[in-house]
Amino acid sequence: MEVFMEAVDYLESQHIPVEGVSEPSPDPLQEDVFPEVDVFSPLQTESMDLPDTPVLRTPEEMLDRRLMVLKTMLDSEKIYLNELERLLTPMKALKATAGTSQPVLSSQQVQTVFYQVPELRDLHRDFYTGLRDRLGSLEPQAHPETVQGPGPGPGPGLGLGEGKEQSQSGYQLTVGDLFLKIVSQLVVYRGFIDNYESAVEIVRRCTQTDQRFRILAESMMSHNGSDRSKTKYTFEALLYKPLDRVTKTTLVLHDLLKHTPQQHSDHPVLQEVLRLSRSFLSGVNEGSQCKREVTLSRGMRRQLMRDGFVVDVYEGGRNLRHLFLYTDLLLCTKLKGGAQGKQAQYRFCWYLPLAGLKLRWGPEMERTTDTHHRIHAMRAKMYLLRHELRQTMKPVLQKPVLQKCLAARAIERSRWKKMEQLELMILTHSPLLPLELHSPSGKNHTLMMSSLYELEEWREAIHRLTGDNIEMVPPDLLTLTSSCVKLRMTQQPPLHSILLDEEQSLCGTLSVAVHSACGLQQPASVYVCVEVDGFEFYERHAQTHSSVSSLSPHWDQEFSFQVDGAQNLRVLCVLQPEEGESCEDRVVCKTSIQLDPGHLQKRWRRQTLSLGQVEVTLSLKYCPHPLDPPCLAPAQQQSIFCMPIGAVAQQEGVLVPHVVRFCVEEVERRGLEEVGIYRLSAATSDITNLKTAFNTSLREAVSRLRCVDVNAVSGILKLYFRELPEPLIPTELFQSFTKALDIPDLSSRSVTMLSLLQSCPSVNQNTFLFLLHHLRRVSDRQDVNKMPLMNLATVFGPSLVRPPVAVLGQCGPTVDISQEVVVQVQVVYFYLQCDNLPEAQTCIPHDTETTEEDETTNI
Repeated sequence: MEVFMEAVDYLESQHIPVEGVSEPSPDPLQEDVFPEVDVFSPLQTESMDLPDTPVLRTPEEMLDRRLMVLKTMLDSEKIYLNELERLLTPMKALKATAGTSQPVLSSQQVQTVFYQVPELRDLHRDFYTGLRDRLGSLEPQAHPETVQGPGPGPGPGLGLGEGKEQSQSGYQLTVGDLFLKIVSQLVVYRGFIDNYESAVEIVRRCTQTDQRFRILAESMMSHNGSDRSKTKYTFEALLYKPLDRVTKTTLVLHDLLKHTPQQHSDHPVLQEVLRLSRSFLSGVNEGSQCKREVTLSRGMRRQLMRDGFVVDVYEGGRNLRHLFLYTDLLLCTKLKGGAQGKQAQYRFCWYLPLAGLKLRWGPEMERTTDTHHRIHAMRAKMYLLRHELRQTMKPVLQKPVLQKCLAARAIERSRWKKMEQLELMILTHSPLLPLELHSPSGKNHTLMMSSLYELEEWREAIHRLTGDNIEMVPPDLLTLTSSCVKLRMTQQPPLHSILLDEEQSLCGTLSVAVHSACGLQQPASVYVCVEVDGFEFYERHAQTHSSVSSLSPHWDQEFSFQVDGAQNLRVLCVLQPEEGESCEDRVVCKTSIQLDPGHLQKRWRRQTLSLGQVEVTLSLKYCPHPLDPPCLAPAQQQSIFCMPIGAVAQQEGVLVPHVVRFCVEEVERRGLEEVGIYRLSAATSDITNLKTAFNTSLREAVSRLRCVDVNAVSGILKLYFRELPEPLIPTELFQSFTKALDIPDLSSRSVTMLSLLQSCPSVNQNTFLFLLHHLRRVSDRQDVNKMPLMNLATVFGPSLVRPPVAVLGQCGPTVDISQEVVVQVQVVYFYLQCDNLPEAQTCIPHDTETTEEDETTNI
């Protein structure tokens, strides 16, 4: 303790009062002194304008304002030097204690905490002295009020002759070399910035663990300007000042150059200095993690973790908003773009503390018919504009990307602008996936996402913080919103019309076949979502049906995307809750892979994607070709009920129609223990609605299957087979089946029956086998559901096996109707009892066209 008191005495001898030696540790929620807006943050160097200034027309007015900027810079440098001096004052005392038996900091810690600070002080002391001397040389030629007056014109006591004299002195005053010297030594700042996090970590740790250092670190005073008033800083706040200085210096350089006439000798020098400063700042923004941190209070820091553009739904309306996720809150803002030469601004919309915040991935919303047609109309207009712009860009396609973009925009600026506006409208009105935010205070908000991958990224980022969040210091919303321009990591909405690289994107048909997955920790019902990016001219996402609870689910389901500007493929594995669970669907894992036009082929290429513990096997093929314009009205799906099963399977590119697979999977997921499944009827309205959904939108039908009564699912499956124009077992084989059942030898009967089954068309045969294996699994639970094999054969026999229809005028053997029913039931019952029943193929194999080995993509 004696060593500590010696350090305190040393500080007091330097006229730096040390307060609170006998006081308890301060309130950890007390806010720090420097405001949140003064942060070292990623700035767009093109938008570094200071607050609006009047338009200056004459060189004399520009020189007057230039002098004001330089005087302000001089005052600011004086305050900054005082802050650096106060930061360095305890260094000597801390070094002295480092060699004792009770050090406050070790020698290595002292070196880390004050790394490059003496060099920064010396650098700015030289700059301050040089700038002060040069501005002082103007005093004989200009009155003080001329330099410090509020307006750009001459002061009340300044004659025309004096004004001309001051103007000539302004042209003679050069400071570019001073700024060039300080910018050329930015390597000193680079070292400080790279060391900053280590220094702050030592200060935070020692402040919490050592009372001697805490008293020292929280009682530092600095003179604030020429009035000699004192400001109280924490050690950490003073360490932050050099970070803030880099940004402020760049801003001042921008303003100084703006008020320096082009004919002034400083103008080209300041241009180069500003370029160097911006380049340095840009490099630091990309590599420094500390750039996004904002001190709220002792012991707590607010940091921007993620930001981006989302659609905010409020009172039925949709608005594109810029959402900022901090370590303790969500901030929703409206971006108000500045006019040319002016800085963009943010306006506060709402915020939610993360403490206690609940997230819910809501059901996909449905568009109204009017909205549906409006979006398709916008897509069609945007497609035509894009086609016209492609024709315009042909002469400049060989230029570098940046020059290509600039040249095309110079030629067709209005069309680019129109296309960006249309894309913004589509971006606002097309998303259908809601992420619901529920706060304990009762404030709720809904964000709409166009991509499940994007929704899950936001959900994961928010969930990580809500789990660790304990308390939240209420923010200064005005200050926090104002700081968004500096803090933001995302500058523009994700518009492909701005970001698209034509040479690295896909235009044509991309086919994706999802085969299987493995690596699940426990049996589960899962489905796979596939999404592609690009222009929203066509559908960009699809999903498989939900598998039966399994460790290794199989889907073998194919999707075809019309893509324009696609560069990435996203795959998500989603867990569906079991029957009786109240939780919502949950994304188990996800990944994103880049689509390389040179790597994809017109033949299927099979590969395995590693999504952490889960691996998903799929096949890809790509056929580049010009695309037809999107229809003004949404494309209507062809009906599947009352259609030949072969035509439906061909339309879907499968061997077992989707309606059969989806219904079977859903019954096995939650209906195996339902008493009387396939025997008891459901509400007619539920079955009618499901039939309409399957005839119009497979995606909507799959969504409905998950929430209707399971007896409605079994009912729609029976209805599908009942309404087939030709039965699953062809009618011309009915007599053959009748004769086969009469064969007394069981072995010969089995051979004949299996041979008859193999003579059926491929789609009929595989669909029948698929259904038989399902019914056997249902019968395995007959002790619960009361549905043995004979009951199931009785239900499905008349739908699957039908006798030929008698035609008027034709003679043939008369068959008793009751005998026909017996044959129908017995045929199905025989196959259900077979021990050597072949497995069904649900999809056409996708790896028979290629001899390439599987690829494993680890993400």
